[in-house]
Amino acid sequence: MKTSEAEILIIPGYTNSGPEHWQSRWQSKLGSARRVEQAEWSKPVREDWVQRVIEEVAAASKPVVLVAHSLGVAAAIHAAPHLGNKVAGAFLVAPPDVANEGIRPKHLMTFGPYPREPLSFPSLVVASRNDPFGTYEHADDIAAAWGALLLDAGEAGHINTESGHGPWPEGTMVFAQFLSRLKAPE
Repeated sequence: MKTSEAEILIIPGYTNSGPEHWQSRWQSKLGSARRVEQAEWSKPVREDWVQRVIEEVAAASKPVVLVAHSLGVAAAIHAAPHLGNKVAGAFLVAPPDVANEGIRPKHLMTFGPYPREPLSFPSLVVASRNDPFGTYEHADDIAAAWGALLLDAGEAGHINTESGHGPWPEGTMVFAQFLSRLKAPE
């Protein structure tokens, strides 16, 4: 699948992805990409975030590829059972452990726990060995439950601007390879 054959839905996490974040950079470079906007970025409400993902997928006129980061992964996974057959694949980066009582801010726990049913579309989870919001073992466990491939990003922090992943060329290459293997849903 080529980017022109899909609608790339950028699903940022808590507080949105700033202008230097890899998601924002990808959005500006991919003509078929658009961001799932949330009414409240700093005090997320699970039901609202999930509903926005459902609405954006429903509005798509082409097959959808989800590109979610952090809390955006949780919103996408909770929305998955309601997305019909429009999703061609999901690129899920740095899933936080939303069931961990040590997560801060505490209201992020309202997004947990993750559903553990297998996803109905191909998916790739990219996880770091030193993500402060979720262990690699947690990412491995949920990726297995979802039937997703897991990519070990090494010691990459939260794979965001703060961890040095503004441009993130490795992510661009992995995403291009992932996209090339997708087919339009039937």
